[in-house]
Amino acid sequence: RHAERILDMVDQVLVEARLEFAQIQGIAYGAGPGSFTGLRIAAGVTQGLALARGIGVVGIGTLLALAEEAAEEAAQEAAGSRIVACLDAHKGEVYHAAYRRAGAGWEEVSAPGVYRPEAVPLVPGENWIGCGDGFAAYRELLAARLGERVSAVRPEAAPTARAVLKLAMPRFAAGEAKDAAAAVPVYLRDKVALKTSER
Repeated sequence: RHAERILDMVDQVLVEARLEFAQIQGIAYGAGPGSFTGLRIAAGVTQGLALARGIGVVGIGTLLALAEEAAEEAAQEAAGSRIVACLDAHKGEVYHAAYRRAGAGWEEVSAPGVYRPEAVPLVPGENWIGCGDGFAAYRELLAARLGERVSAVRPEAAPTARAVLKLAMPRFAAGEAKDAAAAVPVYLRDKVALKTSER
């Protein structure tokens, strides 16, 4: 059902952009981490559409898209060149990564991982912006862990399709698109679902 709704949304976007499906030359998608069901749907729909058109795909990490969106929001304040991205992974954990602006792109300071909030990797220096709903869910624990390294927090920041597209465009231009089969989710957790007997 979710996949059907997404296909309806794809049709709506094409109508608004005055494009035909046959004109699409590549598909960018949010690769994760994130909700198990959401990532499976995103990857599955991307694969199906890309196979139907015979076009390439580019997957963008959710945490990187979050950093890009938060940096866009902070641009007016001359901030946003150092981002700590944290999304609530539930079960007392966060999806975490840290990025530093490098030219028109991003340098990965701390690779995406899943951590308890009190054990996220420390970032060097100060004037980092913390973003994502992880900072809402675990505000005190993350504040205690990161201390003065983080000068501002934007818990309302979220990864967006706009950020995914902005990050994907240079990769399409550089010929880095991959075959449809490469559209797979990034889960980070080894075990993402419980058996019925374990619930």
